[in-house]
Amino acid sequence: MRVLVVEDSKHLADVVAEGLRDQGMAVDVAYDGHDAATKLELNDYQVVVLDRDLPGMHGDTLCRMIVEGEQRAMVLMLTAAGAPDDRVAGLGLGADDYLGKPFHFPELVLRIRALARRQPDARARTYRAAGIDLDALAHTATRNGRELDLSVKEFGVLEALMRAKRALSAEDLLEQAWDEHADPFTNTVLVTISRLRRKLGNPPAIETVPSVGYRILDG
Repeated sequence: MRVLVVEDSKHLADVVAEGLRDQGMAVDVAYDGHDAATKLELNDYQVVVLDRDLPGMHGDTLCRMIVEGEQRAMVLMLTAAGAPDDRVAGLGLGADDYLGKPFHFPELVLRIRALARRQPDARARTYRAAGIDLDALAHTATRNGRELDLSVKEFGVLEALMRAKRALSAEDLLEQAWDEHADPFTNTVLVTISRLRRKLGNPPAIETVPSVGYRILDG
Protein backbone atom coordinates (compact mmCIF):
# COMPACT_ATOMS: atom_id res chain seq x y z
CA MET A 1 0.00 0.00 0.00
CA ARG A 2 1.32 3.45 -0.91
CA VAL A 3 0.34 6.40 1.30
CA LEU A 4 0.95 10.14 1.04
CA VAL A 5 1.18 12.04 4.34
CA VAL A 6 0.49 15.77 3.88
CA GLU A 7 1.28 17.71 7.05
CA ASP A 8 2.99 21.08 7.55
CA SER A 9 4.47 20.08 10.92
CA LYS A 10 7.68 18.42 9.73
CA HIS A 11 8.18 16.58 13.02
CA LEU A 12 4.67 15.14 13.09
CA ALA A 13 4.75 14.24 9.40
CA ASP A 14 8.06 12.42 9.76
CA VAL A 15 6.94 10.56 12.90
CA VAL A 16 3.69 9.44 11.26
CA ALA A 17 5.51 8.41 8.08
CA GLU A 18 8.10 6.38 9.96
CA GLY A 19 5.41 4.67 12.01
CA LEU A 20 3.44 3.75 8.89
CA ARG A 21 6.58 2.41 7.22
CA ASP A 22 7.08 0.18 10.26
CA GLN A 23 3.60 -1.17 9.50
CA GLY A 24 4.69 -2.20 6.01
CA MET A 25 3.38 0.78 4.04
CA ALA A 26 5.29 2.71 1.39
CA VAL A 27 5.02 6.33 2.50
CA ASP A 28 5.81 9.67 0.87
CA VAL A 29 5.63 12.99 2.71
CA ALA A 30 4.66 16.51 1.63
CA TYR A 31 4.94 19.52 3.95
CA ASP A 32 2.74 21.90 1.93
CA GLY A 33 -0.14 21.76 -0.50
CA HIS A 34 1.82 22.52 -3.66
CA ASP A 35 4.35 19.75 -2.99
CA ALA A 36 1.48 17.35 -2.30
CA ALA A 37 -0.22 18.29 -5.59
CA THR A 38 3.01 17.58 -7.48
CA LYS A 39 3.43 14.17 -5.82
CA LEU A 40 -0.18 13.29 -6.59
CA GLU A 41 0.44 13.99 -10.27
CA LEU A 42 3.54 11.78 -10.32
CA ASN A 43 2.44 8.81 -8.20
CA ASP A 44 -0.60 6.65 -7.49
CA TYR A 45 -1.62 6.49 -3.84
CA GLN A 46 -4.21 4.34 -2.13
CA VAL A 47 -4.65 6.72 0.81
CA VAL A 48 -3.79 10.39 1.47
CA VAL A 49 -3.48 11.47 5.10
CA LEU A 50 -4.30 15.16 4.75
CA ASP A 51 -3.89 18.04 7.18
CA ARG A 52 -6.59 20.59 6.45
CA ASP A 53 -4.74 23.82 7.26
CA LEU A 54 -1.80 23.75 4.84
CA PRO A 55 0.51 26.46 3.46
CA GLY A 56 0.76 26.98 -0.29
CA MET A 57 -2.49 25.24 -1.17
CA HIS A 58 -5.19 24.79 1.45
CA GLY A 59 -6.12 21.26 2.38
CA ASP A 60 -9.71 21.87 1.28
CA THR A 61 -8.56 22.73 -2.24
CA LEU A 62 -6.25 19.72 -2.33
CA CYS A 63 -9.05 17.45 -1.11
CA ARG A 64 -11.35 18.58 -3.91
CA MET A 65 -8.55 18.04 -6.42
CA ILE A 66 -8.03 14.47 -5.18
CA VAL A 67 -11.74 13.67 -5.22
CA GLU A 68 -12.14 14.96 -8.77
CA GLY A 69 -8.97 13.29 -10.07
CA GLU A 70 -8.84 10.25 -12.34
CA GLN A 71 -6.75 8.23 -9.86
CA ARG A 72 -9.07 8.41 -6.88
CA ALA A 73 -7.13 8.07 -3.64
CA MET A 74 -9.04 7.77 -0.37
CA VAL A 75 -8.67 10.84 1.86
CA LEU A 76 -8.25 10.78 5.63
CA MET A 77 -8.32 14.30 7.05
CA LEU A 78 -6.01 14.56 10.05
CA THR A 79 -6.43 17.93 11.75
CA ALA A 80 -6.61 19.76 15.06
CA ALA A 81 -10.05 21.07 14.08
CA GLY A 82 -11.98 18.16 15.50
CA ALA A 83 -15.33 19.76 16.36
CA PRO A 84 -18.46 18.16 14.82
CA ASP A 85 -18.97 21.09 12.44
CA ASP A 86 -15.38 20.76 11.22
CA ARG A 87 -15.88 17.04 10.67
CA VAL A 88 -19.06 17.66 8.68
CA ALA A 89 -17.30 20.31 6.59
CA GLY A 90 -14.35 18.03 5.87
CA LEU A 91 -16.54 15.12 4.85
CA GLY A 92 -18.63 17.49 2.77
CA LEU A 93 -15.53 18.28 0.71
CA GLY A 94 -15.30 14.62 -0.23
CA ALA A 95 -12.95 13.31 2.47
CA ASP A 96 -13.59 9.65 3.24
CA ASP A 97 -12.70 9.80 6.93
CA TYR A 98 -11.75 12.38 9.56
CA LEU A 99 -9.46 12.01 12.59
CA GLY A 100 -8.80 14.83 15.03
CA LYS A 101 -5.50 15.62 16.70
CA PRO A 102 -4.21 14.39 19.06
CA PHE A 103 -4.85 10.85 17.88
CA HIS A 104 -4.03 7.30 18.88
CA PHE A 105 -1.55 5.93 16.33
CA PRO A 106 -2.95 2.36 16.20
CA GLU A 107 -6.35 3.89 15.34
CA LEU A 108 -4.74 5.85 12.50
CA VAL A 109 -3.24 2.64 11.10
CA LEU A 110 -6.58 0.82 11.26
CA ARG A 111 -8.40 3.69 9.57
CA ILE A 112 -5.84 3.84 6.75
CA ARG A 113 -6.11 0.11 6.13
CA ALA A 114 -9.90 0.29 6.22
CA LEU A 115 -9.87 3.11 3.65
CA ALA A 116 -7.53 1.18 1.37
CA ARG A 117 -10.03 -1.70 1.34
CA ARG A 118 -12.78 0.73 0.36
CA GLN A 119 -10.87 2.21 -2.57
CA PRO A 120 -12.88 1.77 -5.81
CA ASP A 121 -10.31 -0.61 -7.33
CA ALA A 122 -9.35 -2.25 -4.04
CA ARG A 123 -8.73 -5.95 -4.24
CA ALA A 124 -9.22 -8.80 -1.83
CA ARG A 125 -7.80 -8.83 1.66
CA THR A 126 -6.39 -12.35 1.30
CA TYR A 127 -4.40 -13.93 -1.53
CA ARG A 128 -3.55 -17.56 -2.26
CA ALA A 129 -1.06 -19.04 -4.73
CA ALA A 130 1.74 -21.62 -4.78
CA GLY A 131 0.73 -22.88 -1.33
CA ILE A 132 1.04 -19.35 0.07
CA ASP A 133 -1.75 -17.73 2.09
CA LEU A 134 -1.27 -13.99 2.62
CA ASP A 135 -3.54 -11.80 4.75
CA ALA A 136 -2.85 -8.17 3.85
CA LEU A 137 -4.83 -6.75 6.79
CA ALA A 138 -3.41 -9.00 9.50
CA HIS A 139 0.03 -8.72 7.83
CA THR A 140 0.62 -12.47 8.04
CA ALA A 141 1.72 -15.06 5.50
CA THR A 142 2.08 -18.85 5.55
CA ARG A 143 3.20 -21.46 3.06
CA ASN A 144 1.70 -24.93 3.30
CA GLY A 145 0.69 -24.07 6.85
CA ARG A 146 4.19 -22.88 7.85
CA GLU A 147 4.31 -19.33 9.18
CA LEU A 148 6.69 -17.09 7.22
CA ASP A 149 8.90 -14.68 9.15
CA LEU A 150 9.13 -11.85 6.61
CA SER A 151 10.63 -8.39 6.86
CA VAL A 152 8.47 -5.38 6.00
CA LYS A 153 9.87 -5.16 2.45
CA GLU A 154 9.75 -8.92 1.86
CA PHE A 155 6.07 -8.89 2.82
CA GLY A 156 5.43 -5.86 0.60
CA VAL A 157 7.06 -7.52 -2.41
CA LEU A 158 5.19 -10.79 -1.84
CA GLU A 159 1.87 -8.95 -1.49
CA ALA A 160 2.51 -6.98 -4.70
CA LEU A 161 3.33 -10.15 -6.66
CA MET A 162 0.34 -12.06 -5.35
CA ARG A 163 -2.02 -9.15 -5.94
CA ALA A 164 -0.82 -8.60 -9.50
CA LYS A 165 -1.08 -12.22 -10.70
CA ARG A 166 1.30 -11.26 -13.51
CA ALA A 167 4.97 -10.45 -13.92
CA LEU A 168 6.12 -7.22 -12.26
CA SER A 169 9.31 -5.43 -13.14
CA ALA A 170 11.80 -4.24 -10.54
CA GLU A 171 10.49 -0.71 -11.19
CA ASP A 172 6.93 -1.87 -10.49
CA LEU A 173 8.02 -3.40 -7.19
CA LEU A 174 9.94 -0.28 -6.19
CA GLU A 175 6.81 1.76 -6.90
CA GLN A 176 4.55 -0.46 -4.81
CA ALA A 177 6.71 -1.62 -1.90
CA TRP A 178 9.13 1.27 -1.38
CA ASP A 179 8.67 5.05 -1.58
CA GLU A 180 10.00 8.05 -3.49
CA HIS A 181 13.40 7.82 -1.79
CA ALA A 182 14.15 4.37 -3.22
CA ASP A 183 17.13 4.42 -5.59
CA PRO A 184 16.08 2.81 -8.90
CA PHE A 185 19.71 2.03 -9.71
CA THR A 186 20.36 -0.19 -6.69
CA ASN A 187 19.91 -3.96 -6.54
CA THR A 188 17.57 -3.72 -3.53
CA VAL A 189 14.74 -5.52 -5.36
CA LEU A 190 17.03 -8.36 -6.44
CA VAL A 191 18.33 -8.76 -2.88
CA THR A 192 14.81 -8.74 -1.42
CA ILE A 193 13.58 -11.30 -3.97
CA SER A 194 16.56 -13.54 -3.17
CA ARG A 195 15.84 -13.43 0.57
CA LEU A 196 12.13 -13.98 -0.04
CA ARG A 197 12.81 -17.05 -2.18
CA ARG A 198 14.94 -18.58 0.58
CA LYS A 199 12.21 -18.03 3.16
CA LEU A 200 9.50 -19.45 0.90
CA GLY A 201 11.55 -22.60 0.37
CA ASN A 202 10.85 -25.38 -2.15
CA PRO A 203 9.28 -25.87 -4.56
CA PRO A 204 10.18 -22.43 -6.00
CA ALA A 205 7.28 -19.96 -5.81
CA ILE A 206 8.74 -16.92 -7.60
CA GLU A 207 9.70 -17.15 -11.26
CA THR A 208 12.07 -14.79 -13.06
CA VAL A 209 10.56 -13.78 -16.40
CA PRO A 210 13.43 -12.75 -18.72
CA SER A 211 13.35 -9.09 -19.78
CA VAL A 212 10.17 -8.57 -17.74
CA GLY A 213 10.59 -9.20 -14.01
CA TYR A 214 9.11 -11.58 -11.47
CA ARG A 215 5.84 -13.41 -10.94
CA ILE A 216 4.25 -15.87 -8.55
CA LEU A 217 3.94 -19.35 -10.01
CA ASP A 218 0.41 -20.71 -10.36
CA GLY A 219 -0.77 -23.69 -8.40
